[in-house]
Amino acid sequence: MRLFAYIGRFTLDFLEKLGDFALFCYSILYWMTRGPVYVSQYFKQMEFIGVKSLSVVLLTGVFTGMVSALQTHYGFSLFGAESLVGSTTTLGLFRELGPVLASLMVTARAGSAMTAEIGTMKVTEQVDALTVMGVNPFQYLVLPRIAASLIMMPMLALVFNAIGVAGTYLVGVVFLDIDRGVFMAKIADYVYLSDLTTGLTKAVCFGLILSTVGCYKGYGTTGGAEGVGKSTTGSVVISSVSILIADYFLTAVMY
Repeated sequence: MRLFAYIGRFTLDFLEKLGDFALFCYSILYWMTRGPVYVSQYFKQMEFIGVKSLSVVLLTGVFTGMVSALQTHYGFSLFGAESLVGSTTTLGLFRELGPVLASLMVTARAGSAMTAEIGTMKVTEQVDALTVMGVNPFQYLVLPRIAASLIMMPMLALVFNAIGVAGTYLVGVVFLDIDRGVFMAKIADYVYLSDLTTGLTKAVCFGLILSTVGCYKGYGTTGGAEGVGKSTTGSVVISSVSILIADYFLTAVMY
């Protein structure tokens, strides 16, 4: 009976949280069509999510491209296909590694910060103070973060792809002595614009996931400083797992 009781409590708790999240998403859609628009908040969040995440995205991208080139070269050298290192690695970056790893980096840096900031405002009653002053918390806190994520994530994924390809070129052509002309020709032959656009579409979806989850966990924070810590941890875990799950289904649909 204890097992059935545990399963029942877990199911009810899950359904309750799912309902809360659905209401949260409905509130986002409701207030999205109404004014006012706090333009300064939108630009502030675009700078925080996009510009200030640039360094970690660049660092992750260049070493991802370099290590992918090393591993791909080793595998292809077993049957004499080293010339495909550039095209294979570039396809991997454009389709999967770019949007996924860029989104995970932004989740760890900006998604956690969204939850911590909104959660702190929630437990210190600053959100209630905004409401008393006639400022809607969704319009002031949530919508700018979601919009900024939707705009900046594809740009960060594009930067990740570019620096990743540069790292691949550095390792493949300079260190592994692959012919430069063959390296570039294979990329031109096998990599298409659709590979890039589908990856950027994934980045938009991942930006929506990380920002919505981050704001939801922050907005539902209770329990003081300990609650903020739990919400932040839960936000990063749920966002990261959701991005990986969504990546599978998006790949299955797109390809």
